[in-house]
Amino acid sequence: SYDLITYVQDRLGHDMRYAINPSKIAKDLGWYPETDFETGIRKTVKWYLENQDWVDEVVSGDYQKYYERMYGNR
Repeated sequence: SYDLITYVQDRLGHDMRYAINPSKIAKDLGWYPETDFETGIRKTVKWYLENQDWVDEVVSGDYQKYYERMYGNR
């Protein structure tokens, strides 16, 4: 029932949709994806597994030190 629904605040950076329909760009510009979804997701997962140092830096927030050094005094 509707009285059991609890609304929560969206998380920051919440994306409403991840899917795309490439038919318009295909029709208008003749562009087609070079990689199908299955191949692309496998390559993406493989990249993350092979780049754990990068992932750790992003998760920890250490990468932000670079931006603070480069742009902090503007």
